[in-house]
Amino acid sequence: MTSTSPYAHHPSPRIHATAEALEVANELPNLAALPLVVDLDGTLTPTDTLVESVVQVVKRQPLTVLQFPFWLMQGRAAFKEEIASRTRFSAENLPVREALMNYIRSEKSTGRKIVLATAAHRSIAEQVAIRFPVFDAILASDAGRNLKGTAKLAAIEETVGPHFVYAGDSAADLPIWAKADAAILVGASARVAQEVRKDRPIEREFPSTPVDLALWLRAMRVHQWAKNLLLFVPLLTGFAFLEFDKLATIIGAFIAFSLAASATYMVNDLWDLDSDRAHPRKCKRPFASGAITIKAGVGVAAVLLGSALALAAWLSSAFLVMLAVYLVLTCAYSWVLKEYVLIDVVMLSILYTVRIIAGSVAAHVSVSTWLLAFSVFMFLSLALVKRCAELVSLAQSGRIAASGRDYRVTDLTVLWPLGCGASLSAVVVLGLFISAPETQARYATVQLLWLVAVGLVYWIARVWIKTSRGEMHDDPLVFALKDFGSGVTIALMLAATLAAHFIHLG
Repeated sequence: MTSTSPYAHHPSPRIHATAEALEVANELPNLAALPLVVDLDGTLTPTDTLVESVVQVVKRQPLTVLQFPFWLMQGRAAFKEEIASRTRFSAENLPVREALMNYIRSEKSTGRKIVLATAAHRSIAEQVAIRFPVFDAILASDAGRNLKGTAKLAAIEETVGPHFVYAGDSAADLPIWAKADAAILVGASARVAQEVRKDRPIEREFPSTPVDLALWLRAMRVHQWAKNLLLFVPLLTGFAFLEFDKLATIIGAFIAFSLAASATYMVNDLWDLDSDRAHPRKCKRPFASGAITIKAGVGVAAVLLGSALALAAWLSSAFLVMLAVYLVLTCAYSWVLKEYVLIDVVMLSILYTVRIIAGSVAAHVSVSTWLLAFSVFMFLSLALVKRCAELVSLAQSGRIAASGRDYRVTDLTVLWPLGCGASLSAVVVLGLFISAPETQARYATVQLLWLVAVGLVYWIARVWIKTSRGEMHDDPLVFALKDFGSGVTIALMLAATLAAHFIHLG
């Protein structure tokens, strides 16, 4: 194609973000005089602000999803206007590509004109410009115009003229690159990059970090699958773990619960993007940081959930019902109940107990009321540990309240004794269970179970001390897996339980 670039006589140099980029000034002498036009979604930020806005709208007004088809019938611009009018988008914690932003700041310092051109709604673009005051002009969608593709190109040429450099990321930017004097590729696919390189000089390239398996496993929170080991508890307490058919069934149930849990964790992370980004550690999660796109997350979550339900149905209809109950409760927790003080920790203790009941249903092994009572108190305590750990972390960072939850640092004065009291209640229930006549009849040497009670007291005390010191992981069960002292204590408790059942000491 014929180029109108002021340096069209140059043989299409391909300048990459390597040592070759150092020669850019020699190859394109007039580059610094050209305006730099920067795209937003997928370029300056790795996320999609429209999708995030849609999530916010659905979160606040779920029934508005029924109006989406009618808004779309009016066009993309009208849809974005409706979404923008129903949400308050904040760019305060929006993830950005730091390497690109640093380059923009560097170019701005030389006097280069910087323009933000995005298909996002103007209200979003203005928030971004407030956070990053480097833009000389903003081009964005409004009620009458969806600024994408050729429409964006027309707006750019109207604002800065026919000569400019464009930074983009996707195939939708190809019409703009075709008219630009040079291109900046930001996280572009190999196909898009190859297409642009055919006839455009490449000023810089900022490749994205590949989304590898390890990143997906983090998003799925595979380490949280340890919680689903509670499904094996009925086999342990019923001493049926040597029955192969029951063990195989529980393994299948464990996989189904784990896949379903990963799906809900991913949806929950998407639901909590704003609060996660405001959290000192959660802001590094794959979705909050923009390392994995929202669309990809929704697709994978749907596959995981479908697989979990199919496996549960194959195991038994009763177990499918238990998995459905778990999903309903966890969604209620994630979407509504976790925002209410104390109700959230009670719901967490119930969710843990549901896992034990689900294991009982899957393996057809009955569980005692003693076990269920112990489970409720024990997991209420651990849920309070989690909240206290979060508040201690906030206090250490100088903050006074949790984002997205109805907790304040001052609540620790109530939560400490409540959590310790729940822990000791679990120990009391264990003691009453040991003294019960039915327990005396089931165990060969029931007195050995008191070693379990002693170990439990030590482990609980250790957990709370670690929490008070600010050394507790956000999830105490994950802490138990990583902490050497906890691992030894739990192993000894299991050994004592097995010895009490099988070994007769006269």
